[in-house]
Amino acid sequence: MTHPVLLAAALVALLSGCATATGPAAPPASASAPAASMALRLLFAASDEAELRRDPVEAMSRGDLRFAGGIGEPFSPAAQAAERAAAEADLAALARINRAALTPEEQISYDVFAWRRRLDLRGLQPDLLAVRAVRPLDHFNGLHTDFAQLSSGEGAAPFKTMTDYENGLSRMDGFVAALGRAEARMREGMAAGVVQPRVVTANVVTQLSELIDEGVESSTFLRPARAFPATVPAAEQARLRAAYTAAVRDEVRPALIRLRDFMRSEYLPASRETVGLLHMPGGPALYRWRIEASATEPRDPEAVHQLGLREVARIQAEMEGVKRQVGFAGTLPQFFEHIRTDPRFKPRSREELTEGYRAVERRLEPLLPRLFSTLPRTPLDIRPVPALTEKGAARGSYAAGSPDGSRPGVFYFNAYDLPSRTTPSITTLFLHEGAPGHHFQIMLAAENEALPPFQRFGGNTAFVEGWGLYAESLGRELGVLDDPYQLYGFLDSDLFRAIRLVVDTGIHAKGWTREQAINYILANSSRGRSNATAEVERYIANPGQALSYKIGALKIRELRSRAERTLGPRFDVRAFHEQVLGSGALPLPVLEAKINAWTARTLRARAPSPAARP
Repeated sequence: MTHPVLLAAALVALLSGCATATGPAAPPASASAPAASMALRLLFAASDEAELRRDPVEAMSRGDLRFAGGIGEPFSPAAQAAERAAAEADLAALARINRAALTPEEQISYDVFAWRRRLDLRGLQPDLLAVRAVRPLDHFNGLHTDFAQLSSGEGAAPFKTMTDYENGLSRMDGFVAALGRAEARMREGMAAGVVQPRVVTANVVTQLSELIDEGVESSTFLRPARAFPATVPAAEQARLRAAYTAAVRDEVRPALIRLRDFMRSEYLPASRETVGLLHMPGGPALYRWRIEASATEPRDPEAVHQLGLREVARIQAEMEGVKRQVGFAGTLPQFFEHIRTDPRFKPRSREELTEGYRAVERRLEPLLPRLFSTLPRTPLDIRPVPALTEKGAARGSYAAGSPDGSRPGVFYFNAYDLPSRTTPSITTLFLHEGAPGHHFQIMLAAENEALPPFQRFGGNTAFVEGWGLYAESLGRELGVLDDPYQLYGFLDSDLFRAIRLVVDTGIHAKGWTREQAINYILANSSRGRSNATAEVERYIANPGQALSYKIGALKIRELRSRAERTLGPRFDVRAFHEQVLGSGALPLPVLEAKINAWTARTLRARAPSPAARP
């Protein structure tokens, strides 16, 4: 299959002088629809091509290996300036295109592109960049762990050919350079008083130590060179193994040790005891930007906090009904403790937990066509979270497959501290991370070659995570939450997303401590301390992201309810889901406009003609 990026490059080549080092310049706007459509396609193609050149790892994630020998220049001021210039150029080019002359689907793409680049540009302005760039690493999203996964042979980077292995060696040079830049940026932050919380720094130090403690021969970075595919000639394998060993021993491990020692001896003592952004210079403005990025529109932190409190109360009232159904006589907090501690709700092994998720998959497979007319072609795999990141990871996550099907999508479940895990959540977690959650939403977009690349491969967390949470609720319609404890697991998951609204804003806008946030979770849900701690530390490291789940799901459910009321018996849930998923991950205002237009078209299409009326 011809890769869409190559098609984009061909379009760029047709537009002599259109693409620049920093971004595209569209041809002059025209009132004609064909000219406006062509200008839009050329802009999207040129912008995407320039972005892939700046971000080789993103290109690799799509299966485009043209730039696979590098990782870009993470943390570089020059790279950040190039990103800002590219966003400015994209928006200027977009403004020269006549939106009114575009088709309805093109207008959606126009609006998504505009939203995305305006948000990017705001985050790259000096005031926000000053508090973002100098905190380059955290334990939830960090180059140190991301690059280890990329280099392990189990990530987006392939290790199938000689060229793949040479690219892997070359990327190590870029990684070492990036770690040096990360230290330099953190020193800038120390001088300005803009630093990570101590808990985040301590977690990163632990992760770095774990990578270092692997040694050379057992290093994650050396894993692809311990067993070669048949496509690598036997005569070359010894050379490559020696080259990888030398790179890990002489370059990668020393760089990790330098960074770990700096963070442990200098940065950790300088890190702040407080955990919320409101306690950091520039933090409140950054938090509002992070909320807008997550919700796809501005939201007041206090209003989000109050929404969370209302949702917590609503869901807990429904949980009381489940408690009565199973005959539990105690209070709701006592029921939480019962779920947390009763051995019958504990998986006995990783293998048993894995089989539990696979059983859910087998049960769902014949049911999903009831609600979906299009299913992803990409297969789905189920795996435990890698040991390197499992301690601080969420209960589950999803890694996208490749659109050509050569790499499956992966649902990762967390088996760390197995006694703290409970089984009532397995159906709901699979619905969210697997099918019909992230796997459907992400891969249906990636497989849709009619969409521009930023809609196929990009997105926003309100839509992506909102769809995941909405997908959990479909378990009721599909009949897979018939067991009261699995229904409890769904409600517990929904409750936890409501709790996130309370806790994330509590930490970053109201000054809650880490312990206060953990205790709120323990008092209001059945989550164990290990999970509650990991979640709170996630919100500390990644402000605002956790708000997206509930905000997005409430919007999708609101749009569905409105369409059901408007269309009555004409409402088709499969058609609704096709509309929601058919254009990629849309900002919520764009999604609302699309669903409203679809509802209006459906009414017009099925209304009787004037001549047919009595």
